[in-house]
Amino acid sequence: MATFWDETADGKSSGFWQSGHRPTLIAALLYFDLAFMVWVLLGPLAPDIARSLGLTPAEKGLMVAVPTLAGAVLRVVNGVLVDRIGPKRAGTLSQAIVILGLFIAWAVGVTSFAGTLALGVVLGFAGASFAIALPLASRWYPPEHQGKAMGLAGMGNSGTVLAALFAPALAGLYGWNAVLGLCCIPLSIVLVLYLLLAKDPPSQPAPRTFRQYLGPLANVDAWTLMGFYTVTFGGFVGLAASLPIYFTDRFGMTPIHAGYATAACVFAGSLVRPIGGTLADARGGASVLGIVLLVVAAALMGVSIAAGEGAVLACFIIAMLALGLGNGAVFQLVPLRFADEIGVMTGLVGMAGGVGGFCFATSLGLSRQLTGGFAPALVTFAALALLALGVLVLVTGRWRATWETAEGVRI
Repeated sequence: MATFWDETADGKSSGFWQSGHRPTLIAALLYFDLAFMVWVLLGPLAPDIARSLGLTPAEKGLMVAVPTLAGAVLRVVNGVLVDRIGPKRAGTLSQAIVILGLFIAWAVGVTSFAGTLALGVVLGFAGASFAIALPLASRWYPPEHQGKAMGLAGMGNSGTVLAALFAPALAGLYGWNAVLGLCCIPLSIVLVLYLLLAKDPPSQPAPRTFRQYLGPLANVDAWTLMGFYTVTFGGFVGLAASLPIYFTDRFGMTPIHAGYATAACVFAGSLVRPIGGTLADARGGASVLGIVLLVVAAALMGVSIAAGEGAVLACFIIAMLALGLGNGAVFQLVPLRFADEIGVMTGLVGMAGGVGGFCFATSLGLSRQLTGGFAPALVTFAALALLALGVLVLVTGRWRATWETAEGVRI
């Protein structure tokens, strides 16, 4: 009997696990998972850091947003490196920079707001792993399995759960600066596994000029997909970084309890990413994305008007579930439209998502400082999701009529 992962929309066995390179897929997932863990590390540590350094709400928002922006910019760089030197070497270089940066920060100490921003830039290299892990997995799998492969590799988003669960508790035991050094241990272990398991795909494209790398930006579909990911991934990572601050500021939770609440939300969004890719393979990425955007808007509006902790937590979980499904759906569409430019498109789309996360996290901090609450930023992002839904309705028909896809592949 065929498994869930080995069936197409018509129920026939398609051999997902046999169609690619399983050790590389595992390596991509592990690398992505630990990289994401440290990318959002400043979020769970933010209450302790803010108390230690005397930061304002706006400074807290900027502190947790800088790694997101740095990761966004560096994703383009990594997208180019993937096509130039291959994803395995690009991933090794990026992971080594993160480990070295965290070790220096732990050894020297971070004692100022400027220091947290500098650390955030280093952590951006971890966020840029997105442009490495996804092409590494994608290029091993045929078009009919792109949603599954990209979804499984992208499930490394779950690393944000590890940060939310363990960083506050470790900070309570050893101090928040010690957590920076402790993170070097699992990162180093995963780097060794990555070197042993990962294998560059056989379809590595020939190096291109810088002008050729930017070629997809002349296509409106590239900008449209980037815009959708600004909402789905931007919402996911913006909330993952900001929820510890939200729960401690609004409900007076301890950093540890706020970490648990954040972990529940982030786990929901991470768990369903491969499901989003699989649903997109079966029903079409545009169809799944349309439902996602509507649910995101409704859930965030619900957060803005809910009063109790339970209702707010439930709305955030629903929002993160939808955002996780949306992330998987968008990356079912990207390789269908830009198969020959998947490395640089992963970087560009990932950059757009990172910019969205930076803007969302920053706006939450500014909203708290200027209005005393978070509702204005949440309502604005809900409106952005509805705007994206309107654009999706306009472009879906053209996509289905003009994109060249393999038989049985749905858009």
